[in-house]
This record gives sequence, C-alpha cells and structure tokens, in this order.
Amino acid sequence: MNALDEAGALSYLMIAMAAADGQFSEQEFARVASICDTLPIFDTMSRDTLVAHANACTQMMDDEDGIDNILTLVREVVPARLYETAYAVAVEVAAADLQARQEELRLLEMLRDKLGLDKLFVAAIEHSARVRFRLSTA
Repeated sequence: MNALDEAGALSYLMIAMAAADGQFSEQEFARVASICDTLPIFDTMSRDTLVAHANACTQMMDDEDGIDNILTLVREVVPARLYETAYAVAVEVAAADLQARQEELRLLEMLRDKLGLDKLFVAAIEHSARVRFRLSTA
C-alpha cells in the first residue's frame, strides 16, 4: 500500500471523495481526470494508472476501515507541504456535482482532522470552491 507516490495517494483521496456517497458520478470522474490532466503533481500519471488507482481504491473502501486507511495513507505519503493541496483536490471533487452530500462532508471533516489543517486555510479553500462552482441566477 505504501508503494504509492504523492500523486498516487492524492488520486486515492480524490477517488474516495468521488465514491464517498456511494455514487461515482460522471461529473466527479471528469473532475478527477481534469485535475490529473492539469496539476503539475500528476504530470507523470497516465490515464491507465489513474484507472488502476480507482479500482484499487474502491476495493480498499469496501474494507471496514477503508476510509480511515486511505486517509492514513494520504497523511503518510503526502508531505505536509502538500496537505492543503490534498484538501483542495478533495473539495474540488466534492463540488463537481454541484452538491456536497453528507458522506462527502464527513470525509472532508475526517481529512481536516487527520491532516491537522488550519481552519482559516480550510475556510478559504471551501469558499474558493463555492465561488468557482456557483451557478448563474440569470
């Protein structure tokens, strides 16, 4: 399990977020793929690798302690300087379908606690996502 690099651990986190509510929507998968295609940390990750991570992560989530194991993996593999990045990509995936379900909110809370994130940084990241995903009223 610890054979994953930083990008792999972040991909597990995004996949766990997308599947947290029991549904892996098309919008969420598109967001995960888009993040992997655009953020520099994922430059060496192929689409085949992302699919392999998705399969392994969803199997891991089926275990009794699967979510906690994924969060522990993220904390152990991702360096502290990227903890805010981890939270930001998780929020991005949660917001992709324009509504964060209770399971997704709980996973974000668990991630904040596991990584010991500062509340001001968390609020800024969440506000940024709300602004980016806001629908037009016109």
